[in-house]
Amino acid sequence: MIMKKMMMSAFAVLLLAVPTLQAQKVNKSALLSKIEKSDAEVADAKKSAKAATWLNRGKAYYEAAVEPTKSLFGNMESPMVTLAVGEPESKGTETIGNATYETWVYPYFTAYFQDGKLIAWKETDKVIDNGIAKAFEAYGKAYELDPKTAPKVKAGLDQLINHCKQLGDVSYTVHDFTKAGYAFAQAYDMGAHPACNTPEPMLLYNAGVSMTIDGSEHPESFKAGEEYLTRALDAGYNDSEGRIYYYLFHCYYGQRAENPDMVMKAKDALLKGVEKYPKNDLILQGLMQLYTSEENVGDPAELVTLVDNAIAADPTNIDLWFGRGRIFYALKNFDESIASFRKVTELQPDLFEGYYYLGLFYIFKGDDANQQFNEQQFNNQAAYDAGLKEVNAIYMEAVPLLERALELKPNDFDTVNSLKQLCFRLRDEEGIMAKYEKYNALYNQLKGE
Repeated sequence: MIMKKMMMSAFAVLLLAVPTLQAQKVNKSALLSKIEKSDAEVADAKKSAKAATWLNRGKAYYEAAVEPTKSLFGNMESPMVTLAVGEPESKGTETIGNATYETWVYPYFTAYFQDGKLIAWKETDKVIDNGIAKAFEAYGKAYELDPKTAPKVKAGLDQLINHCKQLGDVSYTVHDFTKAGYAFAQAYDMGAHPACNTPEPMLLYNAGVSMTIDGSEHPESFKAGEEYLTRALDAGYNDSEGRIYYYLFHCYYGQRAENPDMVMKAKDALLKGVEKYPKNDLILQGLMQLYTSEENVGDPAELVTLVDNAIAADPTNIDLWFGRGRIFYALKNFDESIASFRKVTELQPDLFEGYYYLGLFYIFKGDDANQQFNEQQFNNQAAYDAGLKEVNAIYMEAVPLLERALELKPNDFDTVNSLKQLCFRLRDEEGIMAKYEKYNALYNQLKGE
C-alpha cells in the first residue's frame, strides 16, 4: 500500500513537470549563430587547416538542417507528435493520389496522418538552405585534411544518410518526387564516400524511379532519372523483375522531343531488359508501344526473332516461353500465344500462371472468333448453330485449364471469377450449368456475400 502511494505521488510529480503544450519552437538564431562561428573559423587560415574545424562545421550544418523534423518518425501516434513538436497552427485534410490524409500544419512542415498515425511530412520552411549538402561537404573536407578522422566522419555521414533516406521516403509518399529523388541520390553518394564505403545501389534506383515519375509532370526530370538509373546499373543494381529497364526506357523516351536519338536508346533499354527478363509485362508493353507508335523503330516481328533465338539456345527456359506467349498476345496471334503457354505447362506442370494464362488466351481467342461470328450473315439456322458451336468449342478449351489453375491456387478470386463468367456463357453445354452453380457459389463466398 505504501509502495502504491509512493508511485502515485511520483506520477503526480511527473504530470506537474510536463509543460503546457505550445506551438513548435525552433531556436533558429542559435543554430545560425553556430554556423556564423564556423564561417569565421574556416575563414581563418590556421583554423581552416584543421580537420576538427570541418567536423564541427559538418555537425553545425546537420543540426540546422534536421532541427525542425528531428523528433519525427513514421507511424508516430498523433499524441506523441503533439508532445514532440507542440500543437499545430491548423488542421485539415488533403488528398494525394488515391489517399486522403489528416494534415497538421506547423511553421516548418506539414504532417500527414492516417488512422491517428504519422505517415509522412512535407518540409515547408528551413533554418538554412542546402544544409545537408554543406554538412556533407564539410565532412568530406575533414577527411581530406586528415584521413585518420574517418571514424568521426563516418559517424557524421551515417546521421546524414539516415536523414536523407527518411526524407526520400516521406517525400515520395506525399508525391514530392523531385525532393525524394535528390534525397535518395544524396544518401547514395554519402554511403559511397571512402569514410563509409557502404554504397547502396538501390538508393540510386529509388532516385531514378522518383525522377521518372516526376517526369510525367516535369519533363526535365527525365534527364536526372536517366543519370541515376544508369549509375545504378553501373553500380551492379538489378531489381528482381528488371523494372529498372522499363523506367530507363521512359527516361530516354521522355527526352525524344529535344533529342530524337533518344527513341533508339529507349528501344535498346527495353531490348536489354526483355533479354534478361522476358516475363516482365511492363517491358513487353513498352516494346509494343514503341514499335507501334514510332516510325523507323522496326518490325514487331523482331521481338519474336529475339526471343526465338534465345529459346533455341535455352529451350527449357520457362521465362522465355512465357515472354514469347505475351509477345504473340500483344500481336493478337492467339494460336502462337497458346502454343507458347502449352510449352510452359509442359516444362512446369505445377505452375499456376502457366494454366491461368493458357486458359485466358483460349478465352481471348474465343472472343476474337465470337466477334467474327457476330459480323457474319447466315442464311439458315443450321449454319448459325454450326458457327456458334465452333466458337463455343474454343471457349470450352479454357474450362479445364482454369480449373487446373484453381487446383494449384485454391480460392484465387480472379480464376474463380473467370470460371464463373465462362461457365455462364457455356451454360447450355453438357455438364457446364453445374459448374456455373459451383463457381458462382464460390465467387459469392469469396466476396463475403
